[in-house]
Amino acid sequence: MSLTDEIKEYALDLGFCKVGITDAENVDFYQEILNKRKDSFLPWINGRMFQSDPKTEMPDCQSVIALAYDYASVHFPEELTHMIGRAYLSRSYVPREDSICGARLQLFENFLKQKGLKVRQASLNLPLRQFARKAGVTSFGKNNFSYVDGVGSFVILYAFLVDQVLEYDEPEKMSKCPENCHRCMDACPTGAIVEPFHLEPSRCVGYCNWMRRGESGSKFDAVVPREMRPLLGTRIHGCDACQEACPRNWKKLQNDAARPKDPLLELIKDNLNLKDILLMDDAYYQKWVYPIMYNYLPDKKYFQRNVAIAIGNTGDESYIPALAEAILTEEPLVRLHCAWALGRFDHPEARGALTKALDQEQDPDIIREIEDALSGQFIAETEE
Repeated sequence: MSLTDEIKEYALDLGFCKVGITDAENVDFYQEILNKRKDSFLPWINGRMFQSDPKTEMPDCQSVIALAYDYASVHFPEELTHMIGRAYLSRSYVPREDSICGARLQLFENFLKQKGLKVRQASLNLPLRQFARKAGVTSFGKNNFSYVDGVGSFVILYAFLVDQVLEYDEPEKMSKCPENCHRCMDACPTGAIVEPFHLEPSRCVGYCNWMRRGESGSKFDAVVPREMRPLLGTRIHGCDACQEACPRNWKKLQNDAARPKDPLLELIKDNLNLKDILLMDDAYYQKWVYPIMYNYLPDKKYFQRNVAIAIGNTGDESYIPALAEAILTEEPLVRLHCAWALGRFDHPEARGALTKALDQEQDPDIIREIEDALSGQFIAETEE
């Protein structure tokens, strides 16, 4: 058996659903696409992300091993999927080292080293989707997600860089989507998929949920723009709308209820709700939020911000007391979004909470948000 065959068999034995291998040549065309969309991707182009050459991470790299993991092999509770994307519920995206997914990657790396290879796991700075297609593992959907034949797009991609030339696979087609299908574009709640294969990142739900954690006025301003907030619905960490709408995923979704339950998700679903996340202390965060939402956000205030927006979009007046408490006690970023959320309710208790907060607030940005909420601007949005 060749080394290439040994590597592939071991990867499948570990639970990866597909594996392929390609050369380490620079995918120049990817950089060209980014440069054509500079206005959208400038923060990344100017930063350390989106390097198209594996040799920037491993100068003696000769081959790229691409792996796909089917994370939708368990049942996802509806109590969680309306708030959190399945990829995050799976704990397989950038997995913790002490998790089963982290252990799977470590076992694979150890195997490669035992075979005499110099190894480096590719970072997210490399375009893993491009290398996975080049390695024959995935094709692209019009929603920009990677698809594995017979599995769908609920997959996480990983790649390992090695210093030996292996046997390479034929690249997959760029896309296998039906020409006239635009269900993913129609389903996107924010209109982020502006045309097939073209995502406007600043409009993506995920971007608003977790990329927005920077300085005021920057591209990554932690304040979610007002015009985006009503479009986010109750999504507080990621979004599956375009994948749920895709016919290539329907079989997977229809069989969800028959899949084995994830014990951790079954435990968490009864303890994770919008009110408790909004008012959470550090202990609650560590016990119920961190285990499934550790990937991107280093501070609980961002989840509280996202939840404030979600509550404002529920129309459920039972949340008003929680917002009234949070607007007086939480961090400025959270208070500002609580003001907006309270302004979504045409209710005396909401107006009273806003008036009370205005009397004690000193932050000029929050004061402005409260005043606009009291003026009824955000209620008008609801009626539209």
